[in-house]
Amino acid sequence: MAREIDRKLRLTAALLGTVTRKDLAAAFRRVNPATAFDVERASKWLQGRARPREQQVYEDWAKLVDLGRAGAWIAECDSEAFLDALCARHQRDPDTLRRHADGADGPAGHHHEHDVSLAGIYACYSHAWSPYFRGRLIRGALAIVPAAQRLSASYAETLPTGRMQVDGPVTISKRALLMDLRDQGGMQFLFCLFPPTPPVSVLAGFMCGATIIGPHAQPSVTRIAMVRLPAASARLRDTDAYLPAQGSVAGDLAGLGVSVASPDLADRHMNAFLAGGQGGGLDQIAADAYAALLEVFDRTWLTAAAG
Repeated sequence: MAREIDRKLRLTAALLGTVTRKDLAAAFRRVNPATAFDVERASKWLQGRARPREQQVYEDWAKLVDLGRAGAWIAECDSEAFLDALCARHQRDPDTLRRHADGADGPAGHHHEHDVSLAGIYACYSHAWSPYFRGRLIRGALAIVPAAQRLSASYAETLPTGRMQVDGPVTISKRALLMDLRDQGGMQFLFCLFPPTPPVSVLAGFMCGATIIGPHAQPSVTRIAMVRLPAASARLRDTDAYLPAQGSVAGDLAGLGVSVASPDLADRHMNAFLAGGQGGGLDQIAADAYAALLEVFDRTWLTAAAG
């Protein structure tokens, strides 16, 4: 007996970053071009007024969320078991995913135009901050979803020390797209990006924070480019975030489902963007430079206080 279909579809939409029923239907078509999941019937399913009768819909759904479970389980499980499985498989925070599903109107097409164009999954490329991976690029995953009256974002990296994820709001102004993303342990990253323009195939700008892997926590800023993916990819979650030395971004994107027409041209432009500027696209403050500055002005302060 199929149950809580509306709730589980909203959780699926939150996981994938889809906004409208049309987006969700397109995600189903990517796993099965002949799927019986269509926009018109999805409206009733999301409102809880009906549920899919064709077993193939549930099989397509199982492929879409990639839980290693059969379609029958997708149909019969309750929404909390479904949420637990989604979070375990895709390493997502259950409270965040639940909030995205609850706060949004769901994939019904009632959001602002910029919400619809921005929402999705992005592969993010920037300079590695860790001194152990100096000169390498690192790949992150960004998910932007509608939540309540605004957009919400999750940024994650699969590191040798484990998966790192930060969450927070998205603010769009005429001059910039801003994200202030944090985790419960106090880790924080700030993003200042160019204002998005349709069809939002790429976002780019600066990412600021502190090193995670290394002997010292160094304040760091890097250029970052975020390429929108046609669908969520398990490879973003399962593979090491650090690209090989001299690795091709276009080649990496091909493994994520983005077929770049001119890979060499894409790599040249990506490298020119990421490595631009006097600092080569990366700026970090060395701990010894900061210590020297501290010594000078601590002594000055203490001398003045003693006098």
